[in-house]
Amino acid sequence: MSIRINTPSCVGCKRCVEVCPGNLIKLVDGRAYINRPKDCWGCTSCLKECKTGAIQFFLGADIGGKGSILSVNEQGDERHWIVTSPEGTTKTITVNTKESNKY
Repeated sequence: MSIRINTPSCVGCKRCVEVCPGNLIKLVDGRAYINRPKDCWGCTSCLKECKTGAIQFFLGADIGGKGSILSVNEQGDERHWIVTSPEGTTKTITVNTKESNKY
């Protein structure tokens, strides 16, 4: 399991740096960077904190993902979980963050 950071999409908020339990993500020139993605534990903490979708998580065959990529994008109170298959098709799950923990 591994993450991929699209550095040009990073806004330098440092949220991913702060939550990475392995201390793997650093800021280089004000943007997130991971030197050794293969050392990623797969906890997805950084993915959940990234509001711009700059971090992607590889869903390997070992966990049933068949090579798909998971990314998260947040717009207002909505968090969009986007799964992109190797063929390019996407599925999106939208969660209203204000309403999700209401009960």
